[in-house]
Order: sequence, then C-alpha cells, then structure tokens
Amino acid sequence: MYAVQLFCAQNGNQSVPSDSVSAKNNPAFDEIQWYTMFANIPRDWGRWYDISFRKERVNEWITIGGLTVATVLTDDITYTPSARFYHSSSQAKKWSDFCANIGDGTTQFVLAGAMGAYGLMFKDQKALRTGSQIVQAVLASGAVIQVLKHVTGRESPFVRSTPTGVWKILPNQIDYHRSVPSFDAYPSGHICTSLATVIVVAENFPDVKWIRPAGYAFTTLVGLGMLSNGIHWVSDYPLGLFIGYYFGMLAAHPEGVPVIESDDGRLKVQVLPNITPLGTGAILLMTF
Repeated sequence: MYAVQLFCAQNGNQSVPSDSVSAKNNPAFDEIQWYTMFANIPRDWGRWYDISFRKERVNEWITIGGLTVATVLTDDITYTPSARFYHSSSQAKKWSDFCANIGDGTTQFVLAGAMGAYGLMFKDQKALRTGSQIVQAVLASGAVIQVLKHVTGRESPFVRSTPTGVWKILPNQIDYHRSVPSFDAYPSGHICTSLATVIVVAENFPDVKWIRPAGYAFTTLVGLGMLSNGIHWVSDYPLGLFIGYYFGMLAAHPEGVPVIESDDGRLKVQVLPNITPLGTGAILLMTF
C-alpha cells in the first residue's frame, strides 16, 4: 500500500507587512471597498505573469514539470489503493468526500464572508482586508486553473479509460461541457484555492502561529480526499500548489512581495522519501 503526503514548510526570511507601518501611499492599507476584491484581480494576473515567466524562474518550471511527470508515472499506483479505501466502507467514503469538499470554494467563501462580516461589525480593517483578499486570490487563481483545465483536457481518475488517464489537449469545448470529469483533472483547483486561502490568512495574521500548520494539514486532507474519491490524481497537485501559493501571496501583498518578486526569493521544492507503517511514498516539501 502507498501513502502520499503533501506538506508545506516556511522559512523565516519572508517580509510581512505590519499594521504598525505607516499607511501613507501603501496600497496594502487602503480602505477596503466592496469592489476591491474584483478590481485587484487583473493586476494580480499581470504580476503573476511577470513573476512566473522570467528566465530566473526556469528552474521552478523544470521542477514543476519534473514533479508532474514523476507522479504521472505512479498515478495508477497511488490511486488504486486510495480508491479501494474509498469503496471499503460508508465511513471511508463519507470522510473522503468531506475532506475533498473543504477545497471546493464553498469553505473559502464562507471564511471570507465571516471575516468580512466581523470586519464590518467591529470596524476591523484587517478582517475586512483578509476576507476581500481571500475572494481575490480564489477568483484570480481559479480563472488561471480553469484556462489550464480547458487546454489540457485530462481525465479524472474515476472516469479513467487508461491507468493514468487520457490527456486530450485542446479538447472540443462542447464535449468538455457535456462530460466535464473526462477533461478537467489537471491542474487541481481544489488544492490551489485551499493553499491560496491559507497563505492569505497567514500573511495577514503572522503572529498567529497555528494558522500555517493547521492550514497545511487541511490542504493535505483536501488532496488525500480528492485522491480517494477519484476527482484528482497526485500529479494534478504540484502546479495547483504553485499557482495557489503565488496568488495567495500576491493578494496578501498589494504593495509588492520582495520574497517572490526578486531573483533570490524563489519558492523551493523538495521531494523526500517517506516510509510509514501504512506504506511507502513521498513528501512534497515546499519552502517559502
């Protein structure tokens, strides 16, 4: 049996804005309006493009490609026992679906709404800003994910016609909408929005130390749940995680993110072997 784990780690050299910093000419502390979350999305797309497609980022894209290829080759090995677990009992199915649903967007929008309501009720600009930025990050990254899904056309595991799923590059869009699961596996939007939300909240509340480990644990559960119920393959996750991280950081830092917008602030990824009593597998370790 194979166990797949996704973990994220953080180092201590990242720059986080503080509410004690002067708000003068700082877009991070502009008063939040109802339309701010939507108005900032085009800017985030432009910033993401500028960051992602520099020559200094070639190694990152090679890493993403390498991780994707490596996990595609083992997708049948990781999915088969996970599917067997999913169908083993009603409780297994229930918990797998519950974990997968954490990343479907509903949880993220509910959290954003709660933060917004709290901010309005208690005139808390940080809460308002966090809620607005969650929606911003989810919508901005989600749009990119949807474009990629419509280009790559990969089968989801539960409708697979080959052991690792068929890729139908640039599929007929009528066919796509008639049978979405046959085309929309890659990359994972659930894992993307989950991580983006964690990053936004953690960046706005840097002193709350439990946010990151709890958020990364929930993101891991989302990935395991979707693997078990056949929505996604493990190889759908690396690109989704990268996109989610970047859009979370961009939304949380409208003033600029030196740690990723400079040449020496690269996101670092390691794949480490992992052996547990449940079986063997790998840990995807993201350091930022």
